Amino acid sequence: MVCVLVALLLSSSAMAHGRSISYSSWEIDATGAKVSLRLKLLELSRLGPQALPPGSLSTAAPPGSPDLPARAFPTELVLIADGRPCSPESVAQRRPDAPGWIRYQWRINCPENAEHLAIRSQILLAVAPSHMHFARARFVEISDVAREQVLTEASPQFVLRQFGETRTETASGHRLVDYLVLGVEHILTGWDHLAFVFGLLLLSTRLADVARLVTGFTLAHSVTLALAVLDIVHPRAAAVEGVIAFSVGLVAIEKGWLLAGRPRIVPAMVLAGLGILAFAALAGIASIPLLTVVGLIVFSGCYFALIARSENEWLRVCLTFAFGLVHGFGFAGILVELALPADRLVPALLGFNLGVEVGQIGVVFALWPLLWIGRRWTGPRFSHLAGELSAAGLCGLGVYWLVERAFST
Repeated sequence: MVCVLVALLLSSSAMAHGRSISYSSWEIDATGAKVSLRLKLLELSRLGPQALPPGSLSTAAPPGSPDLPARAFPTELVLIADGRPCSPESVAQRRPDAPGWIRYQWRINCPENAEHLAIRSQILLAVAPSHMHFARARFVEISDVAREQVLTEASPQFVLRQFGETRTETASGHRLVDYLVLGVEHILTGWDHLAFVFGLLLLSTRLADVARLVTGFTLAHSVTLALAVLDIVHPRAAAVEGVIAFSVGLVAIEKGWLLAGRPRIVPAMVLAGLGILAFAALAGIASIPLLTVVGLIVFSGCYFALIARSENEWLRVCLTFAFGLVHGFGFAGILVELALPADRLVPALLGFNLGVEVGQIGVVFALWPLLWIGRRWTGPRFSHLAGELSAAGLCGLGVYWLVERAFST
């Protein structure tokens, strides 16, 4: 555990959990708004190479080509005033941003002093239906108050002002429940997190085991979620994403290893695979830091050595806690990118963490009865086969994510 965390904490790079998401900020005045949209180049590539800025990739649009997103985004991210979309003054302008990110800005005009205002987003939904857009809106006349909301395909509209609502009511801050909903959506669309939870359920044979493992996971990711959002720790994104993928593969490998009678070749193959990844990191081919891979080698070797000699269930709780610390950094990605002001960090952390727990507990309550019924109503041979197939599928998924993230550009 210590090796993994030390490897993660050595970098000061910004981090974000790998999912389809974009961000916008709105400065709204009496006659319109200034809009700034920010997203990763990887998200922009979903629209095709012709959407990428010239020079960003070898397959990007050549210099002099039309900027397709500059025309499309102002029509996909709009402000609705009294039932009608406000009109953009011109196409969006591309602005410089951090490496790997792209920013567009534009101005929109609305009827003066509109009584009903709402932001509607269809950004990237045509190519990524699970895309989440996080909008932050601020009224110029009440500049010290901002409101945020996540927009999805199921909930694409963010109402800023209702008919008959006063300016004070409009400015009433952000609700805790909005962050709770964001946390639920985050865990339910985080397939790697869900896969890890499913792996924990495969390793559990009793409800008490489930309670211990989920509690350890919850305590751990709550700690690192807070550390990252409060700007105390800055782990490197590539390290976080790689370790999360590895955690999925390792819990699946342990399940298969136990079902096969604990053959020595399984730990050896895990260490050999990590050794290959270490050489790739040393050669500069892999994006995961070498120290992170070395930490995983030491961690995996120690863990297999311990569980080969002991049946103590608390060893698995320790494993869950260790990986929960890393998953917490993954959960924090969306809140870190929002750069929330200090006065909203506490409600954001509380609501978001509660949402993650609600979603996680919902998944456990949905899956555990099915696994219990399957084990109870089927014979040992079928149950054994189902366990092997589940472990193999989950292991393949974890390995795929690890390779994809380790060798992504």
